[in-house]
Amino acid sequence: MVLGLLGLAVFVVPLAGLLARVPWARLPALLGGDVVTDALRLSAVTSLAAVAISAVLGIPLAWLLARVEFPGKRVVRAVVMLPLVLPPVVGGSALLFALGRRGLVGEALGDATGLVLPFSTLGVVVAATFVAMPFLVLTVEGGLRSMDRRFEGAAATLGAGRWTVLRRVTLPMVAPSLVAGVVLTWARAFGEFGATITFAGNLQGRTQTLPLAVFVALETDRDTAVAISLVMVAVSLIVLAALRDRWWGAR
Repeated sequence: MVLGLLGLAVFVVPLAGLLARVPWARLPALLGGDVVTDALRLSAVTSLAAVAISAVLGIPLAWLLARVEFPGKRVVRAVVMLPLVLPPVVGGSALLFALGRRGLVGEALGDATGLVLPFSTLGVVVAATFVAMPFLVLTVEGGLRSMDRRFEGAAATLGAGRWTVLRRVTLPMVAPSLVAGVVLTWARAFGEFGATITFAGNLQGRTQTLPLAVFVALETDRDTAVAISLVMVAVSLIVLAALRDRWWGAR
């Protein structure tokens, strides 16, 4: 019991410390400042863009990992999941070496299209997608693996085509996993810091998302940093509450 309470304190005490420093009377004014509104807008736009890209690319990838057998599959899965455990700043460095002005792909991309990803809003989207998409792939792959495939077989036996089976059987059955994956991906993209600051920089109105705004505000305006942190905590709690039935039985 005592050790359990001490374990709980590890999580409760930092949150209590944050709440104790919230300037409640000035909170609306702080959250309405230009820095916060710019960062909030940028975080919303880039995180939603990252989710859209993750859905377009991640769902087929999850299908490939769940349903197709091929040589080196375990290695491919390990590479896909690597951003989950990789230090974000290392991920940002890898993106810079690959997609930077002199990067492995970035130089040719810039010469061909004039597109420069580092220190741009699009770079923020790329960084957020890199660190967040594994959540979608992992969750959807798990849903595909755990579903009863006999329903798909029955639909095919009754004459349904491949796309009909996908639309009418497979997607509805994995919908809870898909929703959970999308929400987790958005939350991770919304809170991304390390890869973003390394690859895209910290430019207000262009690449400075909410976590980066907290980083800057800690040095110049602690009240603003606390106010933004409160918003991030509230968003995280809402995500956890929305997914409670997915992770544990609601009581």
